Amino acid sequence: MSAPDRLYTRLVTRVDPDEVTLPEDVRRAVPRNGLRLVAANTLQSSGDQTVSASTVLPWLFHVLGVPAALVGLLVPIRESGSMLPQAFLTPLVVRVERRKWVFAAGALVQAATVAVMAVIAALGSGTAAGVGILVALAGFSLGRCLCSIASKDVQGRTIPSGERGQIIGLATSASGFVAITLGLAIRILGGEDLDHTALAILLAVGAMLWMLSASIYAQVREPAGEKHAGAGDGDAADSGAAKRDGSGSEDGDAADQRTSWFADAVALFREDETFRKFITVRGLLLVSSLSPPFIVSMSVAAGTGALTGLGGFILASGVAALIGGRIFGRMADRSSRLLMARAASAASVVAIALVVVVALPGFNGGSAIGAAVFVGAYFLLTLLHSGVRVGRKTYVVDVAEGDTRTAYVAVGNTMMGVILLVVGAISSALALLGVQWALVFLAVLGLIGAASSLRMPEVSKGR
Repeated sequence: MSAPDRLYTRLVTRVDPDEVTLPEDVRRAVPRNGLRLVAANTLQSSGDQTVSASTVLPWLFHVLGVPAALVGLLVPIRESGSMLPQAFLTPLVVRVERRKWVFAAGALVQAATVAVMAVIAALGSGTAAGVGILVALAGFSLGRCLCSIASKDVQGRTIPSGERGQIIGLATSASGFVAITLGLAIRILGGEDLDHTALAILLAVGAMLWMLSASIYAQVREPAGEKHAGAGDGDAADSGAAKRDGSGSEDGDAADQRTSWFADAVALFREDETFRKFITVRGLLLVSSLSPPFIVSMSVAAGTGALTGLGGFILASGVAALIGGRIFGRMADRSSRLLMARAASAASVVAIALVVVVALPGFNGGSAIGAAVFVGAYFLLTLLHSGVRVGRKTYVVDVAEGDTRTAYVAVGNTMMGVILLVVGAISSALALLGVQWALVFLAVLGLIGAASSLRMPEVSKGR
């Protein structure tokens, strides 16, 4: 047994070889492919930490004297910008037989745009610098979009079901080390006193991380997929429905023969019950992703900023990812839908518990105990978000095959871009009445989503 085989077997609980349906050459390459996917995804997650729209970029805007009004555009551009174009780009992606090249291209786009941000950070200032970084961030989101579409498909083609959740979990844990390191570095180097030169160097390092990620991903041994360059091999959404109802019909048109990507997306949501349930549940499970920023706001408003610091929350996030990635990876391979349900339920309980604790008479948010409460709640929600995220990613990889999986990911993320904007707008409006109302709203959605996820089809091999 080679060294990669031994290392992979030590890290991942392998499935029965008789249950693996991958091509023989890809089956032999599973250990090397798995380690490459972990390494590439870890590098990508590390790059994400260096250009975080919730931490690093707002600091940079403050240092460069960018108007506060532009700060509010960072998260919407980064998150929705990477989701909304996915259904539109799917017809282009399915023409590529080996999707690893789509991921590599997306990683290089991210490297280039982050390098542009680094130059602006070093030389720019004021409104012009802010606008330039926002434009670069829009380009960055496009590269992130390509990586998101391709990554699930590559993993589905190269890693057997039953091991995929562990791959995602390992990468999540490794990214936790990066977050811890970054949080410690921020506290040691001066926290919010970092100047524009230090932040420019941080962004330049991020650009190099994405270049390394593209290089490693290009080495993955991936079988060629279906050809969709006008050959009429069958529509992804229709083939997915046929796969589930057993008809096996292949009389659909190719993706590029559709009248529009929007019609494709609507048809998939209307006709594919499994996909419709998945998107509905995913849209309800935003409690763990949207609640943490509100906790940070509550902490600052309560006067605990001096006790926790931004580095404290980054450290909490890193420890949560480090712990959660490994644990939730194995749970996802046993039952990804149950993992989503349990993690979302627990996140909702944490959010409601925080609201209750803060409302108790005598609670002092500015004390050491108050700081521990806020950071503890932030840690738990971030930890549980790792569970929701690993479960969701594993589910969508396991529930479909081939270009149907690509359609699920792309159309699903486009719809989630819209849902994220709507739910984010509602929670932000409620926060005007009080942050606690936003947390209660998200917690209720999470409980509904957890109950709904129990009605989703079971797709995990470990059930």
